[in-house]
Amino acid sequence: MFIVFEGIDGTGKSTQVNLLAEALRAQGREVITSKEPTDGPHGSRLRDSAETGRLSPQEELDLFHLDRKEHVESLIKPALARDAVVILDRYFFSTMAYQGIRGFDPLEIRKTNEEFAPLPDFVFVLELNLDTALDRIGVRDGQANEFEQREALQQCHNIFASLEDDFVHRIDAGQTPEKVHQDVKEILSI
Repeated sequence: MFIVFEGIDGTGKSTQVNLLAEALRAQGREVITSKEPTDGPHGSRLRDSAETGRLSPQEELDLFHLDRKEHVESLIKPALARDAVVILDRYFFSTMAYQGIRGFDPLEIRKTNEEFAPLPDFVFVLELNLDTALDRIGVRDGQANEFEQREALQQCHNIFASLEDDFVHRIDAGQTPEKVHQDVKEILSI
């Protein structure tokens, strides 16, 4: 099973990844958790650029694709091949949103990724009003970066809202983390 948590910054994706992993491990399942960008060389360059000076939009998009290709080949596909559960904090849907607001066509980003990246079984889009998201980000980071500004978050939210696949499930992230987790478990029937 391949599960992805998506949503704008501040929605609690990392918390939900950890809660779900714990629940599935308690059932005896092998669970692999990961995130994008990864801690690999391409993902590290992406994170560094957010702090030390942005790369060009094209350089960033290229690095996201390189990072994801490596992630798919080295971790995601092997884990799925041995029937492990893979749970990600962000995947190419975030690239569609965040690089989409930098001028790229989100549908073209998706098309490129679907050439090499498997589709998840479940995508949980955690939805949160912008004021709450900005409050959470402020508490977490102290200072908002370019993607944590109201207008950028609204644009990202709109791209996430445009996802209409059968495997996409929207959950109100304004609830307690425990209630969000319960909603996730109900959708997964676990």
